Parts: sequence; C-alpha cells; structure tokens
Amino acid sequence: MGTKPHPCRNLHWVFKVGDRTATTRFYRDALLLEPLRHEEFTEGCAAACNGPYDGKWSKTMIGYGDEDTNFVLELTYNYGVKSYQLGNDFDSITICSKRVYDNIKAKGVGKAGPDGALEVAAPDGYRFRVLSQEPSEGACPMTELRLHVSDLDKSLAFWSGFLGFAAERPAPGQALLRCGPQQCALRLVELPKEEALERGTAFGRVAFACPGEQLQPLEAEVRAAGYTVHTPYVSLDTPGKATVQVVILQDPDGHEICFVGEAGFTDLSRRDPAAGRLLDEAVAADDSAAWFRKRAEAEARMAANGV
Repeated sequence: MGTKPHPCRNLHWVFKVGDRTATTRFYRDALLLEPLRHEEFTEGCAAACNGPYDGKWSKTMIGYGDEDTNFVLELTYNYGVKSYQLGNDFDSITICSKRVYDNIKAKGVGKAGPDGALEVAAPDGYRFRVLSQEPSEGACPMTELRLHVSDLDKSLAFWSGFLGFAAERPAPGQALLRCGPQQCALRLVELPKEEALERGTAFGRVAFACPGEQLQPLEAEVRAAGYTVHTPYVSLDTPGKATVQVVILQDPDGHEICFVGEAGFTDLSRRDPAAGRLLDEAVAADDSAAWFRKRAEAEARMAANGV
C-alpha cells in the first residue's frame, strides 16, 4: 500500500447513549471524566456520526484531558431514542488511574476482575476495566480499547498489513495494535468459532487523525484492495466551529474506523470551558429524567397488575 495513514493519532471511541441523565452522571461521578465540548445538531450527520438516524442529536466529548493529547469518549445522543441493543463487538475500555479506582471502590459500583482490575458498566451496558495504577509517562489514562473480531488473521491483515499499525501477539487469539507511541492501544480479541460477531444497534466507532491530504488516496486504495468504504471523503461542518475532512472505513468485521484530517480536527477539538454547562442545560431542556421516571412508573404498574 502506498498511503498508510501517518503520522496517525488515536482520538476517541463513540458510544450511543439512551438515558443521557444517568449516563453523564456515571461518567462524571464514577469514572471522574470531564466534559470537554458539547454540541447540539438539528439533523443527522452526513457521516452517520450519530448512527443511522436523521433527527436531532447531540455530541459530548468527555475525557481526562484535552483531545490533542488524550484518548477520549464521544457520547452521541439521539433525541427520542431511549435505548440500543448491545452486540458483542465492543468488549471494554481499560483505564489506568488510582484515583478512579479508589473512587469506584468507595462507591461500591465495581466488581473484581482479572489482573486486579475493577470492572464497571455504564448505564447503557458499556464495560470498563479500571486498574489501580498510573499509565506510563505521557500516556492517557485510557490505555486500551478492546474489540472482538471473528477471525484474527483477517483482522491483522487489514489493521497491520494494510493500515500499517504496529502489532504484537500478547496471548493466543489476541493482538495489540498501536498507531503511535503513548497512545491508547487497540486490542483485538478473537471470539470462539461458534460465536458469531453481532453489532446490535449500539455499535460504536473508533476515530484516528492523520494528515488531511492522505484521506482521498487512502479511500482509493481501500477500494482497490477490496475493503469497504463506509463513508466516502466528505467535509463536515460544525456550526460556529471548524470544518473537518473525513473518510470512514470498515474492517472485515464491520467495525467502523473514522479517519479525520488532523488540522481541521485540532481546530474543532479545542476544549470549551462551557462544555459542562451546555451539557447540563441540554439535559434539563430535554427533560429525559422525567421520561425515564414515567416509564419506570408505568412498568411498575403493569407488573403490579400482572401484565
């Protein structure tokens, strides 16, 4: 391949969230993440950033530090969509932070997992592994994104052979991929042969930045190699902010991989000091907490009546 995305930076993972009130409370109070920017949109994204939905939606970037040096999370909320079906495509995100570990332990919301980790799930079911240790110097506390794959050799042919990510084989049926030093690693874990990979409706997306001039040649070579382009090259506008160049690919299992132009994304992703306030105002105006409360009350009445 002539155009490997380089230099490349691992940016974020996208979660679709249903109960925005409970979800944002969990990320802030349990995982101690901070809102970095919050944006509201009146119609669906041209690159399906919010999934296959055309209506009003919001995006909240949340993390442990600025997006230009940290791997963060993107929470997308589609108004009127209150839940999503989990698949088995996403496994977990690993966080190395004694502060977060101690906080989860004090709240009693985690359970003991392997390697001394505390395992905890967000309200939408997304899993996190928290270790009582600090990341290596200069690295983000979110150290690893784990995804399931159906055929590890095919996945490695794409991620390492085609895209050029450095690969290690730390254990049978696993591969650890990096696109640069001190970045959040991508761990691919092969499912048992009898278990099919399911993406459900909650499927996420991983994003990377690379020089913008590489995106169109990358798209052309993806097509020539017989791999899948999910979204052809497009420029996305965020009201009042930067325009970002985007190409979205799919690996052999359909995992979505968004490559964005570094310059535009760096401009777009500047931390907004008002992010927390904007998020709180959007949640209050949406009144999602009342919706969930009414639904829970209705379900309780039906259960009491034996319905």
